[in-house]
Amino acid sequence: MNEFRSDQKEDFRLRASIIALVVLSAMLLLGLRLGYLQTWKYDSYHTLAERNRVAIMPIQAPRGEILDREGEVLVRNRPVFTLEIEPRTVNNLDETLKYLGALINISELDLHRFRRLQGELRRFERVTLRPTLNDAEVARLVVALHEVPGVFVTMRNLRDYPFGDSAAHLLGHIGRISSADRTRIEETEQTTAYAGVTHIGKLGLEQTYEQMLRGQIGVNRTEITAGGQMVRHLSSAPPVTGKSLHLTIDAKLQQIVESAYGKRRGAMVAMVPATGEILAFVSMPNFDPSMFIDGIDSQTWDELNNSPHKPLLNRPLRGTYPPGSTYKPFMAIAALESGLRRPNDTIFDPGYFMFGNHRFRDSNPRGNGVVDLKKSIVVSSDTYYYMLARDMGVDLIHQHISPWGFGARTGIDLVGEVAGILPSSSWKKERFNEPWFPGENMSIGIGQGYNSFSMLQLASATAALANQGVMMRPRLVRAIEDPDTGQKIETTPEVSRNINVSQKNLE
Repeated sequence: MNEFRSDQKEDFRLRASIIALVVLSAMLLLGLRLGYLQTWKYDSYHTLAERNRVAIMPIQAPRGEILDREGEVLVRNRPVFTLEIEPRTVNNLDETLKYLGALINISELDLHRFRRLQGELRRFERVTLRPTLNDAEVARLVVALHEVPGVFVTMRNLRDYPFGDSAAHLLGHIGRISSADRTRIEETEQTTAYAGVTHIGKLGLEQTYEQMLRGQIGVNRTEITAGGQMVRHLSSAPPVTGKSLHLTIDAKLQQIVESAYGKRRGAMVAMVPATGEILAFVSMPNFDPSMFIDGIDSQTWDELNNSPHKPLLNRPLRGTYPPGSTYKPFMAIAALESGLRRPNDTIFDPGYFMFGNHRFRDSNPRGNGVVDLKKSIVVSSDTYYYMLARDMGVDLIHQHISPWGFGARTGIDLVGEVAGILPSSSWKKERFNEPWFPGENMSIGIGQGYNSFSMLQLASATAALANQGVMMRPRLVRAIEDPDTGQKIETTPEVSRNINVSQKNLE
């Protein structure tokens, strides 16, 4: 065997040293990197690992009930069976859907909703295919489930309305959280509160008192594999039921009024003058609030939106109308307060009033003869108020009528209230860039023309007239109850304003 020469030995030692240095440097870098990941980035990677290891499954909280003033349940939760699919555990989703369609009826709406939800939910979450199942469908599916992996029949709470469509505009409805809802939730920094929540109040009290009714969602924490397979249950936190609302509404009175309307369109608000409690809040025609819970089909939606009867319009809250002769008592108060009329002052009503060359007709073409202030209200004399409006002018009318709340929101505990229009010369100038013409005063005086108020405003003003000029804030909720403890927080009557009007003139 040949021996290495000394220069070869030196070269070998050098190469060995370089290799050792490279190895040590690599090990040092690996050690530093490991230390960095284990120490500095521990919290971040631990969170990611937990997310990959643990699936957090939300448990929907039952929404609070809504009851009338006598304890009659107007909105409750009804347990129903629903058909759900876990797409990640299904071998062939299209074949599975086809197979299920042969067992029970699955509509195009069901399929459309399923595809949409599938894209929105996380991969390990179950997706609803049929929101409700009858007993026969449940029995049929349960027998076949052993042949279909990833398909489940589960129970959930469905919003239920024992009185059907009665008071639908007042109660409102819930629906699945939309992208617009999520944007609003993010903007109001409520993302955490709505994590895992599927439905939200869309209209009426369901929307206005959403935070109270929603409750607190529960969670199931389950360990999963990298492939998404469940390994074991880790822990759970039960949901907290939402708070219940006790309303001022009398359900029997509400139904009596709705029945009296029949198929006619209209609105009615009944209020207790001394407290502001609303006993009936009627908007006709009604609609079925249960249609919106899991998504409404496009045909029904178009029919509701395009119907000439406008069943989705909340008439007391959002509809505005000329008040007609119901306006005359307030004009009478304005006449007395302004000093332009005394109770015993009379006019002669021939059945019309001439202004220039224009004849303003009275509702009684034969006329009402000699009319004083009291008789003007009793017989509803248009001619009396034509003359009064001519003498007052629009701005003086506005000055004396606006304290009664016309043309302003009442502040009722329901979102979406409109203000309406109480005209003035400045309003017309701003709206139409035109001056106010004297000939426009007469129609204003009998509650026509530009006057446009809601039924809620008219009820509030009339209640204030009956309450000696004290206007109470209209309210629909009497108390909020915690269903777990039974503790009730009562709402209190609130004075909106004290109208500066002579008690003598009120009498």
